[in-house]
Amino acid sequence: MSSLSQILHTISYMGLPLLFAMVLHEYAHGWVAAKCGDSTAKLQGRLTVNPLAHIDPLGTVILPLMCLMMGSFLFGWAKPVPVDLRNLRQPRRDMALVAAAGPGMNLILAVSSALLLAVLLTIEPTLSLRGSAETEASPGLLATMVFRPLAVMALYSVMINVFLALFNLLPIPPLDGGRILTAILPVKPAMALARLEPYGMLILVGLIVFDKELGVIHTITGTFAKGLSGTILSTALGLRPGVAQ
Repeated sequence: MSSLSQILHTISYMGLPLLFAMVLHEYAHGWVAAKCGDSTAKLQGRLTVNPLAHIDPLGTVILPLMCLMMGSFLFGWAKPVPVDLRNLRQPRRDMALVAAAGPGMNLILAVSSALLLAVLLTIEPTLSLRGSAETEASPGLLATMVFRPLAVMALYSVMINVFLALFNLLPIPPLDGGRILTAILPVKPAMALARLEPYGMLILVGLIVFDKELGVIHTITGTFAKGLSGTILSTALGLRPGVAQ
């Protein structure tokens, strides 16, 4: 019962940040593609922040819930935005920009979330993110009921967006990092890397399933993501009035 309660608690705080992270990631791909000459996403109704246009039943709903129930890291994806390479003005350069837009949006969201958290803690300095009984009995109960959920979601948003940005930058097609590398490599190595795309999802599943042995995902979540999240949070929280630098 306690585990079910914990899952529901986690979903309530992580669901919206994860959804916004995935939806805005895909929106950024479509927006940059449109700026580079390809309006495919717009014509198919995907150049929108409406989550319904981007939800993938497996990647947006089923997989994140499975991750939560297994106590694993939270992982998922939205329906990929269509991009027609033939419509881009400078296909190789523009494809790199389109691919980089998704992780770039996640990093922007991470920084914005950290700044929001700093603002909330400035407004309510006694705010606790731990949900202890002391917090519930605090004088500013109404403010805590409003600010605390926002603050916890902002904190999760930083971690989720940093993880998604770094994970998507892995140099494996069809991830964004693979597409960026394909776009900037010389033609022959780029074509060799592009041939991996049909097997890209199998490679990713292998990295996830055998993470205990390989440690790739653990390195991203445990080292790089935590380090970058900590840097973003400490920098943003250090901007508050009266906080020593």
